[in-house]
Amino acid sequence: MRRQWRWWLIGAIALCTTFLATPSRGDIPWQTPPAPIDQLLDAPLSPAVSIAPQRQWLLELEQPALRSLAELAEPTLGLAGHEINPRTHAPADLYTYRGLRVRQIPDGPWQSIQDLPAQPRISYVQWSPDGEAIAFTLERDTGLELWIANLATAQARRLMEPVLNATDGNPCDWQPDSQGLVCKIVPAANRQPPPEPEIPDGPRVEENLGRTAPARTYTNLLQNQQDVVLFEHYFTSALVEINLQGDRRPLVAPQLVDRLSLSPDGRYLLLETLHRPFSYQVPAWRFPKRSVILDSRTGEEVYEIADLPLADNIPIAIGSTRPGRRQIVWRSDQPATLCWVEALDGGDAEQAADYRDALWELPAPFTAQPQQLWRSQYRFSQVDWGREDAALVWEWWYNNRQERLWRLNPAEPTAAPQLLLERNYQDAYNDPGEPLLEPNRYGRSVLHFSPDGEAVYFAGRGASPEGVYPFLARRSLSTGETERLWQASDPYFEQVVDFGGTAAPTLLTRRQSPQEPPNYFYYDSLTDSTPQALTDYGDRAPQFAEVQKQIVTYERADGVSLSATLYLPPGYDAARDGPLPTLFWVYPEEFKDVETAGQVTTAANTFIRPYRASVLYLLLRGYAVVANPSLPIVGVGDREPNDTYIEQLVAGATAAVETFVDQGIADPQRLLVGGHSYGAFTTANLLAHTDLFSAGIARSGAYNRTLTPFGFQGEQRNFWQAQDAYIGMSPFTYADQINEPLLLIHGGEDANAGTYPMQSERLYEALKGLGGTVRWVELPFEGHGYEARESVAHVLWEVMQWSDRHTQPDSPN
Repeated sequence: MRRQWRWWLIGAIALCTTFLATPSRGDIPWQTPPAPIDQLLDAPLSPAVSIAPQRQWLLELEQPALRSLAELAEPTLGLAGHEINPRTHAPADLYTYRGLRVRQIPDGPWQSIQDLPAQPRISYVQWSPDGEAIAFTLERDTGLELWIANLATAQARRLMEPVLNATDGNPCDWQPDSQGLVCKIVPAANRQPPPEPEIPDGPRVEENLGRTAPARTYTNLLQNQQDVVLFEHYFTSALVEINLQGDRRPLVAPQLVDRLSLSPDGRYLLLETLHRPFSYQVPAWRFPKRSVILDSRTGEEVYEIADLPLADNIPIAIGSTRPGRRQIVWRSDQPATLCWVEALDGGDAEQAADYRDALWELPAPFTAQPQQLWRSQYRFSQVDWGREDAALVWEWWYNNRQERLWRLNPAEPTAAPQLLLERNYQDAYNDPGEPLLEPNRYGRSVLHFSPDGEAVYFAGRGASPEGVYPFLARRSLSTGETERLWQASDPYFEQVVDFGGTAAPTLLTRRQSPQEPPNYFYYDSLTDSTPQALTDYGDRAPQFAEVQKQIVTYERADGVSLSATLYLPPGYDAARDGPLPTLFWVYPEEFKDVETAGQVTTAANTFIRPYRASVLYLLLRGYAVVANPSLPIVGVGDREPNDTYIEQLVAGATAAVETFVDQGIADPQRLLVGGHSYGAFTTANLLAHTDLFSAGIARSGAYNRTLTPFGFQGEQRNFWQAQDAYIGMSPFTYADQINEPLLLIHGGEDANAGTYPMQSERLYEALKGLGGTVRWVELPFEGHGYEARESVAHVLWEVMQWSDRHTQPDSPN
């Protein structure tokens, strides 16, 4: 992908008043939704919050308003699955904060971080291991600078000029003693872009000699030899060590650095680099990769872990993975012990195997033979290290939706692992949550043990038939049994942020209710009934204070339990106002059993305010919104869910419509259906296969599955294995049956796998050619979601105009 400056367009954006008298191709000026919606788009967001590892500081990060289209229009390069800004050597969509503020927990005064430039653009914020400082990057015209802030003094200062290289992730890693960092920088020879030839040296040629190498539909891939030159130019980094006084020491000569990680004791550096041969068919994470250990003091290579070849032939079955040593990390509970995972089934999820993966370790000085710690019958998911005799390891398998949690004793690798949990990972009612972690003496995160060492703590979302109430639990390492120590209760949805432990049982939470915005609270014990507020964020959109929200349950015709979230306009009175025009905002999900498909997982006690292009803004226009009505696509046993996708989709939508029409809320003559991405695909299918709705709104969707022949969403068969499913699920196939008006919206540079802008263009052309009522809006410079202020406002205007036109008989639109 190449995007050069369109100076004429940037000028038009800046002036925002000059347009063609006779728009070409039906182009129109940027539009805005009516008040107060347009003003709400500029309402300030609550800050993001981060807690220091030792829980002594709370950091606020000021979140910016919506970006301008001029920002999105900056030049970008799409290279090997990445989209970068060549000016800054950073991701093109890098999110930046505008200010920093800090306070000591629980009752210190707020202090703004001083000595930052006006309107700073801050990213890659990292706590030092001791929690007394943060490192962050500051975007300048020519790149990213490295800055550090001391929290006790609230003073910030620059450590490095704008030479950081963040094209492939976070550019820096703190040293364990908090006295410096190791960073990726742009080599001096790479400060200027390489010249682009006026004509190519030759044609693009690719060849396959009978080798099976399927690939899903990736975007921003390398296209030609010039792309290869650009990739090597922008992704090449040198490694330097920099202390807090700004002194530097070179570590590694320029290479294609993919990842770096210091050992917990700081003596060694794990370095992963990419090398040729590259591929035009897969992204960079599947390129040949060499992983080595360096002495962090000298930069000399100590041990080669792996040199993996190009992985362009990973099977498309979900759960397939790259052969060879992968997921290479340091054991966080040891000074310098490597661990990695290696597939025992060749990485092929379709291949029958007694064991899928093995977990290995190798301590410094890396001269012994690696030790196998565990073998998994499913695919390895993650490991949480704790201490010599305790680690938690997870495995999962897609086809049966199962996951298992095991306790390992790393000190005795031959000891049998202990099964603590086995469940369907889609079973929200039995979700154990995630283990809580705490920093150890190396500043690395390890399991948070109870004072007696016999249990660990978990925090979960707490879905149940009675509602969603987050919890803190203690899980025994010997029996797997759990005890809930704390749980949120009405009227709050309150999530555990951090826990000091039962010896010092302070609790940090993020609490909200339908009337109260999310804020952070400090409990001095688990029985504290009057927690101290750490933040006091207000309501950015009080116009929604009187919106009514309900969780509604009902059944599909075949008895499958369903639910939806109903939003009603402020001040709505059923007796007075009667049935409303109603938008059903949809997104289906696949399941392997009806029990989990029917669970209610939406929290009733959350604080809801729309953001960006949310359809909830329609509530201020007198619409009802039915959000995420359950549309489960269930395939029991060996049956694939998608083999009956259309039948189940229609049954779920019919049940939702009948429920809200029968309740007298939704006017059956004024029903809309809409969705984003897979929800847009669903919208087009519902218009093709039902007459339930008056019109549809489809944003950033894919409509012809033959254009994604090696899988999509949860479909793991290729087109030639499941032609009936691919063709039957494609609304493009049934464009002649879409006889309701359809609004298509798409980002002009959508890089999401499978949802090329061409998908909307082709469906528009089909419907236009068949005499359908259709409108196609392509947003310049936008990706899969919409970011620019101009784009978001215009999308809301389009949605409201379209909705009024097709549900309000007297609408002037």
